[in-house]
Amino acid sequence: MLGQLAYRMVSTSSPRTLWKFLWNFGLGGMRSMRRFRRRIAGGRQFPPFLFLSVTSRCNLRCQGCWVATDGPPADLDVAAVGRIIHRAAEQGTRFFGILGGEPLLYDGLFDLFQRHPNCYFQLFTNGTLITADAARRLRRAGNVTPLVSIEGDAAVSDQRRGGRDVHARTLAGLRHCLDARLITGVATSVCKSNLADLASESHLDRLIDLGVHYVWFYAYRPSGPNPCPELALSPDELVTLRRFIVEMRCRKPIIIVDTYYDAEGRALCPAAEGMSYHVNPWGDIEPCPPIQFAVESVGNGDDVVGRIDRSAFLKAFRDFASRRTRGCVLLEAPHELREFLLRQGARDTTGRGTGFDELVRMAPRASQHLPGREIPEKHWLYRFAKRHWFFGFGGYA
Repeated sequence: MLGQLAYRMVSTSSPRTLWKFLWNFGLGGMRSMRRFRRRIAGGRQFPPFLFLSVTSRCNLRCQGCWVATDGPPADLDVAAVGRIIHRAAEQGTRFFGILGGEPLLYDGLFDLFQRHPNCYFQLFTNGTLITADAARRLRRAGNVTPLVSIEGDAAVSDQRRGGRDVHARTLAGLRHCLDARLITGVATSVCKSNLADLASESHLDRLIDLGVHYVWFYAYRPSGPNPCPELALSPDELVTLRRFIVEMRCRKPIIIVDTYYDAEGRALCPAAEGMSYHVNPWGDIEPCPPIQFAVESVGNGDDVVGRIDRSAFLKAFRDFASRRTRGCVLLEAPHELREFLLRQGARDTTGRGTGFDELVRMAPRASQHLPGREIPEKHWLYRFAKRHWFFGFGGYA
């Protein structure tokens, strides 16, 4: 399986994009994790991965989306973004997730990638705006992997994404990425309406036949102004999804990403571990994208490292979340989360002004933390990577 995967990576990626992936993300990521461990040991805090929502604008209206797309649009200042990336890179942080809204609506996006050739960017996109020219510009930068969101077949996609012909337009964008020989991934928010179709061997086989290099499955989290809680997975369905991922990692020549389980199959929260934080389109520093509350902002970007390192709010969140659950505190304890945020004096950073009310209306539900139902990694490489590279920190001890 590993030989097939290596052959696919080499034969379907341009030399520049493959080199940037191995050097910037692979070796650079390992160095970033080592520096993160040293910072933690020294009592300092800055994450090895940083997620930036560069715009609130989007051309779709997806179910359960937490981004304020109906109010006045917001864009992160381009110069501030550049300073954030530069200051973070000085700390060894080389990986940045670029989100929206739809980030391809952000002016200056391609120039941003080219101005930071030693960093690596994951572009979270619905794919509908990826033209052949856009894919070629991403290839020239070399240090970007598009992660294209696919939520189901044509009917399910239109329903989930709030648009027409979304599936066809998304697949067209995906093909442009693959034709440009970019290292390309597909992301799916798995819910009741697409679990059977997308958590399946046939779906993985279709993606492999297309040339997709990696997939990212994550459980749907009902949040925001239109949460659609009826789509959330039950505990049994969460276990089904986890078992499918673990089994397919041993059988399919495609990388399967998850960030919510350690090598032993125990749940974890990257924000509770201090591994990643989120900067929203207004410049607020949030624990993660769906928890839209903050105390600090990035300002002009020059002091982003100090503001995160000195943040009493982020430290308190790590303590609160890791004591409350190994899973997602937003899903399991929205009312306790609300009380914690009020005690911390956190601001509502939704852009809607309804964040605290939304927490009141949320009903507690299961997340990935299901004690006694853990499924350990079976493939040696995933097990090794999680123990020694990503998640071997013991943050919940």
